[in-house]
Amino acid sequence: MSAQPKVIEDHAENESEMPVTPAPEIPAKAMNPLTDPHQQLRLIEAVLFASADPVEEIALADRLPEGTDLAGLLAELSALYESRGVRLVKVGSAWAFRTAPDLSPYLRLETKVPRALSPAMTETLAIVAYHQPVTRAEIEEIRGKTLSKGTLDLLLEAGWIRPRGRRRTPGRPMTWGTTEAFLDHFGLESLDGLPGLEDLKAAGLLDTRPAITAYGVRPSDDPLPEADSSDEDEELEPLDTGEDAAGDG
Repeated sequence: MSAQPKVIEDHAENESEMPVTPAPEIPAKAMNPLTDPHQQLRLIEAVLFASADPVEEIALADRLPEGTDLAGLLAELSALYESRGVRLVKVGSAWAFRTAPDLSPYLRLETKVPRALSPAMTETLAIVAYHQPVTRAEIEEIRGKTLSKGTLDLLLEAGWIRPRGRRRTPGRPMTWGTTEAFLDHFGLESLDGLPGLEDLKAAGLLDTRPAITAYGVRPSDDPLPEADSSDEDEELEPLDTGEDAAGDG
């Protein structure tokens, strides 16, 4: 037991003899990188790129040390981007990056804007969906009003209806039906997924169409007739390739 204090004493003496290395001096510029004009320029660039809207000069100045030459930094940054794909431009008292004007023709995007269905198109499409194959005269009888030729043309152009053949009756009228594009657009797997009468009324599509009930549309709790979703519900004359088929409405 008498040797333990001696060991502790020797350890203490060894610690006092260890050399002490002074801490390295950190340059003031490294402690506050925003004192470096290059870093200030990078900060302005990052702020402008990260902002979806033009940034006011006062907002940029608030991020920089007092006395920073903001105007000089903006002029320098603008010069750096003068020949790039984007340029630094002044918008009022704010700044923002904008596409170089000479590149704008190459950046145009064409998007398809879906055309809103008119009431006549909505009614016609619903009648075709529920009563296909259906003729123009039958559509007009169900609607209770004359059908404009342009209505069918627009639905045909949209790819939602197609000719289904000519009915073997006097005059050989063209019949119409829906397409797979119609099912895809309205999220249906088949025509069996069409809403019933009550659903259509709730959507405001059939509030004034009592005559449609005489043509087989059933309440939502009743299944749709199988004939509505079949291409073999009646014998139709196949479509020909002559002008007679193309000129029918």
